[in-house]
Amino acid sequence: MNVFCMFMVNVPVLEQMNQILHILFIFLPFLWALGTLPPPDALFLWAMEQVLEFGLGGSSMSTHLRLLIMFIISTGTAVTSYFIPSTVGVVLFMTGLGFLLSLNLSEMVFGFKHSVTGHRVGTKSKALPNSSEKQFTWKEYLFYSIVLVLALLETGLLHHFAGFSQISKNSPQAIVGYILMILFIILWILKEIQSVYIFGIFRNPIYPKHAQTVTLFLEKQTKLMKIGVVRRILINLVSPFAMIAFLSLDSSLQGLHSVSVSIGFTRAFRMVWQNTENALLETVIVSAVHLLISNTDIWWNRNLDTGIRLLLVGIMRDRLIQFISKLQFAVTVLLASWTEKKRRKSTTTLCVLNIVFSPFMLVFIVFSTLLSSPLLPLFTLPLFLVGFPRPIQSWPGVVGTTACVCADTVYYYQMVPSLNTALQSAMAAGSLGLLLPGSHYLGRFQDRLIWIMILECGYTYCCINIKGLELQETSCHTAEARRVDEVFEGAFEQEEYARVCSINEHFGNVLTPYTVLPVKLYSDARNVLSGIIDSHDNLKEFKGDLVKVLVWILLQYCSRRSNVQENVHKTENKGKASLIILPALNTSPQTESPEDTDSLNSENLDDWSDDVFGEEPTIKKGKEERDQLKVLPGINLPIPGSVESQRVGKHSAGTVTENSLYQAVALGYPATDKGKQEAMAYIPLMEFSCSHSHLLSLPEEWISNCLPNSKVKEMSSLFPEDWYHFVLRQLECFHSEENAADVVEEIAKDRVLKDFYVHAVMTCYFSLFGVDNMIPSPGHILRVYSGVFPWSLALDWLTEKPELFQLALKAFRYTLKLMIDKVSLGPIEDFKELTNCLEEYESDWYIGLVSDEKWKEAILQEKPYLFSLGYDPNMGVYTGRVLTLQELLIQVGKLNAEAVRGQWANLSWELLYATNDDEERYSIQAHPLLLRNLTVQAADPPLGYPIYSSKPLHIHLF
Repeated sequence: MNVFCMFMVNVPVLEQMNQILHILFIFLPFLWALGTLPPPDALFLWAMEQVLEFGLGGSSMSTHLRLLIMFIISTGTAVTSYFIPSTVGVVLFMTGLGFLLSLNLSEMVFGFKHSVTGHRVGTKSKALPNSSEKQFTWKEYLFYSIVLVLALLETGLLHHFAGFSQISKNSPQAIVGYILMILFIILWILKEIQSVYIFGIFRNPIYPKHAQTVTLFLEKQTKLMKIGVVRRILINLVSPFAMIAFLSLDSSLQGLHSVSVSIGFTRAFRMVWQNTENALLETVIVSAVHLLISNTDIWWNRNLDTGIRLLLVGIMRDRLIQFISKLQFAVTVLLASWTEKKRRKSTTTLCVLNIVFSPFMLVFIVFSTLLSSPLLPLFTLPLFLVGFPRPIQSWPGVVGTTACVCADTVYYYQMVPSLNTALQSAMAAGSLGLLLPGSHYLGRFQDRLIWIMILECGYTYCCINIKGLELQETSCHTAEARRVDEVFEGAFEQEEYARVCSINEHFGNVLTPYTVLPVKLYSDARNVLSGIIDSHDNLKEFKGDLVKVLVWILLQYCSRRSNVQENVHKTENKGKASLIILPALNTSPQTESPEDTDSLNSENLDDWSDDVFGEEPTIKKGKEERDQLKVLPGINLPIPGSVESQRVGKHSAGTVTENSLYQAVALGYPATDKGKQEAMAYIPLMEFSCSHSHLLSLPEEWISNCLPNSKVKEMSSLFPEDWYHFVLRQLECFHSEENAADVVEEIAKDRVLKDFYVHAVMTCYFSLFGVDNMIPSPGHILRVYSGVFPWSLALDWLTEKPELFQLALKAFRYTLKLMIDKVSLGPIEDFKELTNCLEEYESDWYIGLVSDEKWKEAILQEKPYLFSLGYDPNMGVYTGRVLTLQELLIQVGKLNAEAVRGQWANLSWELLYATNDDEERYSIQAHPLLLRNLTVQAADPPLGYPIYSSKPLHIHLF
């Protein structure tokens, strides 16, 4: 041991290293506190990304596992190329592996395996909207095979038969270099004219100035789409083969292989496919430098082969772009601090110090650029530090596994498949600019904000993550969203007579508008229903319409039910008369126990009070009642002295029966003798007069036997017999019968069936309006619409039949929508128009509550329209919300990637290192230049709170 220590002391290098490490260890706690010292996992992933991208020609990957696998395979490719003895074999190996590794191999293999498995079992599998089996077809596999074969042929033939010499103005490699320069200029022009701004400053005169509809915009964008097709052909086919020719003709491949040749050309042949546009830029720069510098003794030409030159140019290109973005971000932070009036006094000193010590600030920016780490503004103030190196994703964990899911998440979930399709077209055409891993885009439509991040890029594919920000806008959220709207309006909604080449007025903003995307999604319209739902005439018509809608819904239900259950009625029973239990209007007294009517309590009265409304009334649930459809504790009885409800019918305003007074007190009926109770309907046995009436018979348990005879007689006169006959003739269940018209006429004459529907319809009607035949109040309409029925004799009977209850509730909601449509669109002229209206509600609408699970299901099923009724307690008005599914334009802009990384780095430092979790801290306050609040929201939980985050989505740019 002593000998080992003496040996270490006598080595000067180890002594110097020992001194340096002692000094470094002293600063380690300080570096950790400042957030500059990286965690081991972040450092390891960052190092792999840097080596894979700049040393091996790959790309940042969408997951850590993909990154590790790709790093190992790419490293093995470079090492293997060093040991191949034949130069032709080396070139072919590099070309083939470079092409294959640039493809989305994992998704291709998975799609191929899935399709083979599907054919083997003889069934066609259902693919998810973003799954690979939906994207990859045999044509694309054939295309990739042809491209690979052509690339190998070109490389092998040129390398074997062409002559090699140092590059000169007349050499074959120089001629290919000229072609590449022309291609680069053409592609640059075609890319710039695809977006709304050129260089982000000057408005593109070719881009449509204003487009209010999708159809109009697509008509104006036709020329740009044709240009995009030409650009894609040049990028996917012409440019890669031209660059392969340039590399295959290089003289560096002729000599004995070295480590530099293996690394440099492995990267070069990979970059041709992995990132064609950047590879084209690097090749053009190297070719131009060769032509401009003819002196062979210079270090650039003497000691470096073409592969290493391309590698160095690639690193310089990336670091230069990062430096410009970081410098722009630093200037934006300075301007944001200076222009903020509330903080101007406190930040003036910092701004002055930054200007005075600007050389030191530039040193921080340069050091951050060299490490490819974020520039960290402490608390988003102009006080900059160098954040620790981290991967492009910025956050640990798998992308898309965490989100603050809420009721609004479903809107983003529905629009993602259509957004994928729109992004595919825009990215292929070049409308979103140069696609690089780590780029961020922001989309805006109404109250929705879509955050898009590019995770991975390759040959004809791109992997992205889509996040949806909250819809319930806070004050900070609203302020920044308003600025986003202003930026997009200034770019996309210009007047036709505006200047041809206007300047971007929001150039200093971190958001630069790029394009608009046609996406199929829901537009949200909210209307105030004052003057409609509180109109006496409308509410009076509502009662009459409700009976008709109940008749239509019950007949439609029985018609569909008979089609599903045809096998129940056997052929041998057709000749026999069907036996039905029907409540009679005459007589036998029945006793109703007090327990059946004593169902009132203070809790129920609270649920049915008129004083306070939320937007959607809450129904309290018991412990053992899980089905919301069965839980109806609400009671609606008029309060003594209340003028909200108006009584109509045989009792005038001045005369109120004794029972009505007891009902108004809401304490239940008094105990009475059995002899004094009103006669209830009993159940005799009746037969249908038509043998086909069983096709429309209601379930036997729906037979009404809970109402007094007097109430049944009173309400039976409201039944619309002519409407009942009209709906019967419109049913489709008789089309398969011979002499369908005669069958319908026979059924229409069946009084037993009609009385059966009279009792069912009027019992539901009685349950919806409570104990009295009143004109409903707006509060009554809202409560029943929300599923809270008033107390009545038939309430318990109806709640025991969930299916019938749902039909009654649906009829009530349809009637409300019908009332609103009659006011806004005009009255219903005849029965045919009313039928068409109800059929449209049934097929194209979901009418219910936003909190219902069926509301979410309707959105995911992409129902064309959705309607919901609500109440705004702040304004004291009833509101209607209508969602309409249509193809609309989403405005998309590109964010400064370094601004996003810097603010996310500050968020991580502030919460994890400085432990500042104040909800009102300065760094999350709204600022129109930095979009601080939106950027914080878009961070991965738990530091951020997006309400939707997709898994990595693979977009095919074929």
